[in-house]
Amino acid sequence: MPERFDPLTPKARTRKLQSAMEYLMTYGWAILIIAVVLGALFQLGVFNAGTFAPRAPPGACQVFRPNGPGSLSLVNLEGVCSGELPQYVASFIRINNQYISTGTTGIPSGPSSSSAFAWMYVSACPGVGSWYAVYSSGTKVNYEMEFIGVNGASCAVAFYDFAGGYYSTMTVPLNTWTFIGYTYSGGSSVTLYEDSNSQTVSIGAALNIVLGVSWIGNDPTTDYMNGQIANVQIYNASLSAPEVNALYLEGIGGAPIKLSNLVGWWPLNGNANDYSGNNNNGAPSGVTYTSQWTAGYTPP
Repeated sequence: MPERFDPLTPKARTRKLQSAMEYLMTYGWAILIIAVVLGALFQLGVFNAGTFAPRAPPGACQVFRPNGPGSLSLVNLEGVCSGELPQYVASFIRINNQYISTGTTGIPSGPSSSSAFAWMYVSACPGVGSWYAVYSSGTKVNYEMEFIGVNGASCAVAFYDFAGGYYSTMTVPLNTWTFIGYTYSGGSSVTLYEDSNSQTVSIGAALNIVLGVSWIGNDPTTDYMNGQIANVQIYNASLSAPEVNALYLEGIGGAPIKLSNLVGWWPLNGNANDYSGNNNNGAPSGVTYTSQWTAGYTPP
């Protein structure tokens, strides 16, 4: 069989290889820089679908109570309540002791049924023996209060009452928006939630909440939050598992689902106002609001 003819002489092949190397040297750095820039933009959430989703302005959706705070007759939602993403979320810096103090009208006390839910984002766990409180109510006297938050080096979703802390095996992932909360229907247990997961934990005895304060991002024992919080909702009833799941599936911009039992709703979309119609407006202490929050958020 005849040998295949190669039209390139060794010298020509050398020149071709040299040209290829020169091309890589000329454009390789440009390609590398473009790759680095694209990677940085991805990390910043520029390519996150949430970045381009419609944003609801502060107060776009709220509960209307025609007969005044606390009334139930003809209560309904008004405004843009279609689950659009908020424009802003609240940002808390632990070392600056930042929190929001809210009104307490209608907030459950004693052993009453209750539920509390919020969306949260943290970049680091609080550490061994430490907490990040998302929402709390009660009083520091004898620690007759409760709060929902995360604890320890693993960011375990946990509940705290006058008798101590109660920890689930569910953990909040870092740099990710997570839905957390609890339901309590009386008795000696609470059910904790993390996204679509749930776990019931024993608290030893019925709650004995002596209502003194209602705080977002802190509790009477100064377990300040370090991260971001959005869409805090408080109910004077124990929501059912299907109701909680429906609330989760609405996403971070979701409206309340059981208006007859809603006592506080702080979307934290640029302010600390209570949009439940019960006038439990919040008073921020050093808290800021950021529009750069969509990185780490994936709609359910």
